[in-house]
Amino acid sequence: MRADKDKCIACKRCFPYCPMGKIQTYQRHAEIPGRIYIEIDQDKCTDCGMCVRANICPVNALYQEVEDWPREIRGILSNPLIEFKGSQVPGRGTEEMKTNDVKGTFLPGEVGVGVELGRPGLGAYFRDVEIVAMALMGANIGYALAEENPVTHFMSDKTIGKLRDDVLGEKATSAIIEGKCKLEKLPQALKALQKAADKVDTVFTVEVITKVTQEGEVPIKAMLEESGFWYSINTKNNLGLGLPAYDFYGEGGDS
Repeated sequence: MRADKDKCIACKRCFPYCPMGKIQTYQRHAEIPGRIYIEIDQDKCTDCGMCVRANICPVNALYQEVEDWPREIRGILSNPLIEFKGSQVPGRGTEEMKTNDVKGTFLPGEVGVGVELGRPGLGAYFRDVEIVAMALMGANIGYALAEENPVTHFMSDKTIGKLRDDVLGEKATSAIIEGKCKLEKLPQALKALQKAADKVDTVFTVEVITKVTQEGEVPIKAMLEESGFWYSINTKNNLGLGLPAYDFYGEGGDS
């Protein structure tokens, strides 16, 4: 995001709308006497578009340039209105478990492990995303990356989770690594993420996804408790109302 120095009057109305905090500095216009304008720190800005969509600039000084590679990935991950062509959905991730009832992405005996790096006010550079991705791929747990996920598309070597060198300096409000492994490998995946947490300069949240058993049990609950990992009781649930329903157990009906 940028502010047109010939229009901007440094009124500061856009400041509270920036998810990255105060990343603006004041500059004195070299040609318009007495004019002060703001300059947006382009390294810290994630091109989320929030300041423009808020429509609060009285002189319409805020604008988004069409960015070239690799900076364009900032908007792809941070602006929820931009559709990533690889997944054909807006936003930084995929549908995850939201369509599991009809797609069968996560089968019984499997666990989805996703890692969301960065939050508003902090963000995440892709060099940190790479550290976490390589930790998962290097844990020897058979972690399979989600092919439709934008971060997966930005990798130069998917077998080890290595990202392209030209994107490592780019930043997003948040970025998600998505994939899955066998259920019994979950403790190893979490321990690998624990070690990676000490190496990154941001925060991240871990999501775990499993198919509820036919008896109505959540198989990861006991595993997390035995391993000593805290988990939130606020879950995202797929109620299985989609049709045609995926046949998880080979019974030929809704399962």
